[in-house]
Amino acid sequence: MKRILVTGGCGFIGTNFIRLLLEERDYEIINLDALTYAGNPENLAEFEGHPRYRFVKGRIEDQDLVGQLMEGVDAVVNFAAESHVDRSIKSAKPFITTNVLGTQVLLDAFRKAGSSGPFVHVSTDEVYGSLTKDAPPFREDDHLLPNSPYSASKASSDLLCRAAWKTFGLPVVITRCSNNYGPYQFPEKLIPLMIINCLQNRKLPIYGDGLNIRDWIYVKDHCRGVLAALEKAKPGAIYNFGGDCELTNLQVVETILEILGKGKELIEFVKDRPGHDRRYAMDSTLAKRELGWSPQEDFDSGIRRTVRWYLDNQDWWQRILSGQYRNYYQEHYGKAL
Repeated sequence: MKRILVTGGCGFIGTNFIRLLLEERDYEIINLDALTYAGNPENLAEFEGHPRYRFVKGRIEDQDLVGQLMEGVDAVVNFAAESHVDRSIKSAKPFITTNVLGTQVLLDAFRKAGSSGPFVHVSTDEVYGSLTKDAPPFREDDHLLPNSPYSASKASSDLLCRAAWKTFGLPVVITRCSNNYGPYQFPEKLIPLMIINCLQNRKLPIYGDGLNIRDWIYVKDHCRGVLAALEKAKPGAIYNFGGDCELTNLQVVETILEILGKGKELIEFVKDRPGHDRRYAMDSTLAKRELGWSPQEDFDSGIRRTVRWYLDNQDWWQRILSGQYRNYYQEHYGKAL
């Protein structure tokens, strides 16, 4: 049985990935998560005591802890990251610490342990920068031109992974994905924020003119792509995952309003954030050809599934908004966050 270290497994994408593994594979999973504000231990509470699942609270920058956990690990999937652009603009330090230093600590421990691999590093489309309206979608060999402290930190970690492959021959694979949506996404992100504000009849803040374009992918499609990279990718490869679904932020918000039967008067345009990329789009041709992967969920069905999940799980996001999920950790693990 293959043992996999998944970092950041209590976050949005990590949670969905671990659920996929436990449901469809027989891997043994160690979930290392620092449980920062966006990591929620409730997401995987039903698997506590599962014979193939173990949770460890800790940071990927902790060399001693990471070194201990890496012993006997066959592969790594690194989701752990500070990921919110607005927060990175306010303070870049946590992003450099986790996304850059933490990735290097993982790579060093992976090499020292002699793990067979692969080491799958999960990155973002934002490392490529911004596309003009008529430009072709990003390809894996495009230059990295990050425009925010967050995306710069992710580009840095990508390059550290590439260096580990080139210098030491580590079986590193890099994946880059477009904007995810789906269950368990932290409420600061666009789609859950808009759903929750709609349900509370609060204003829906949209940056600038709302015409910034993103390629949207349902989170389970992304997770299946990461799993395909884990099982099929060749060392040193980079794969883009996109949903083949370019929409403006305004279109996304209007769709949510329509599903929930709310009026457009809830929309409130606010001052744009600094360095706001105008458009992202991903060319996933390589992943489709080499990994046999393609997105299965279209946006219409995916967004309806997502809205329904937030409707059916209001206790989950209400506890997050009130900070009560932290009480869960204290009750179950005997210590405060």
